Amino acid sequence: MAISPDTKDWTFVLTEPCPECGFNAGAFAPTDIGQRVRDDLSRWQQVLSSADASVRPSAEVWSATEYACHVRDVCILFSERLDLILTQDNPQFANWNQDDTAIEDDYASQLAADVRRQLEPVALKVAADFDAVPAGAWDRRGRRSDDSVFTARTLGQYFLHDIVHHLYDVHG
Repeated sequence: MAISPDTKDWTFVLTEPCPECGFNAGAFAPTDIGQRVRDDLSRWQQVLSSADASVRPSAEVWSATEYACHVRDVCILFSERLDLILTQDNPQFANWNQDDTAIEDDYASQLAADVRRQLEPVALKVAADFDAVPAGAWDRRGRRSDDSVFTARTLGQYFLHDIVHHLYDVHG
């Protein structure tokens, strides 16, 4: 059974705590994003070491491995978007459909051990990218095609909510 697409506009997590996972992204210091990603990476690796990491808890819910595939791809995407914000004036980000990517890349068939190995370098890279944001660059802007505007700060906070929220989803 296919997973129902997530159509919620998650940008609300920048102004209020997430009612599901409780993370208050908008209050999180952007200078701490890199360290939090590194801290949560070990939790992701534990989740992916579980014997049932590739088992869906129900037909409509991703397995931990599928969530980790998404997190891996989010790390890559947000590293690219942060680079655009820091090197271009008000760039528009390319569209990305997470649900299409999950199907096209067949998240459901990926092996937890492979995803575990793939996640580490991209998580460490995006963490280092956020660590390297110059103090005066946190307010540089970029935008999605739906007109949502992000600064380097809010991009990082939004990104971090995704990582934290999906650990919550998999009980990491």
